[in-house]
Amino acid sequence: MKALSTRGCVRCFALTCAIAFIAVPAVAQDESRAFAGALFGVSALSADAQAVTAGADAAVSLYDPKNGSALNVFGGIHVARYLAIQVNWMWNRNDLTLVSSYTSPQAGGFYEQTRDSSQHALVFDGLVYFRRLDSSIRPYLGTGLSVVHFSSEEGESRAQGLSPPTGVITSTHIGLRSHVGIDFRLSRYVAFRYSFSETISSNPISPLLTPPGRHRLMNFQNLFGFVSRL
Repeated sequence: MKALSTRGCVRCFALTCAIAFIAVPAVAQDESRAFAGALFGVSALSADAQAVTAGADAAVSLYDPKNGSALNVFGGIHVARYLAIQVNWMWNRNDLTLVSSYTSPQAGGFYEQTRDSSQHALVFDGLVYFRRLDSSIRPYLGTGLSVVHFSSEEGESRAQGLSPPTGVITSTHIGLRSHVGIDFRLSRYVAFRYSFSETISSNPISPLLTPPGRHRLMNFQNLFGFVSRL
């Protein structure tokens, strides 16, 4: 009888713990599942370069991006204890320097051109959290698809024997965004968020270099801000 009673108590305790584990997060979710926020920070674009040699001829090209400003405004909903879906509007601005040159026994040439660039992106992604909704610290992983519009206007140019790109460079394409982050709860409805993200997309700059570059464009963003439950 004593062994039977002990086993019964253990089963009751386990059942009670299981119910508490399921019920508490569900209640917390029902209180406020929607959220919105804004993040500010720094954007860094990937560079690209190309070198081609053929006999006595040689050509090299590159573009050098500078760090710039970034903004991410988002909203979403918690669809499960550890899962949320989120829609984002993202913007960043970065200055660029394009350089190309070639040399041959007959002639040679080069150009150097400065440009500004900006990207606007609409992103749909999912977030997987590693702790419950009512936890004080909640790290997460996220990924999703983005529609990215890239625009660049030319600045100053120096050239001899080689023509730099002219006019406005524009491109709209699909990208893949991956990000990691963490939420620090400040109050019942407000949390501080840090996020590091990488968006990979086609490169509208590299094909215009002489010789053309080959790599995709990567946009890295370090962002800080606040998220609020609605």
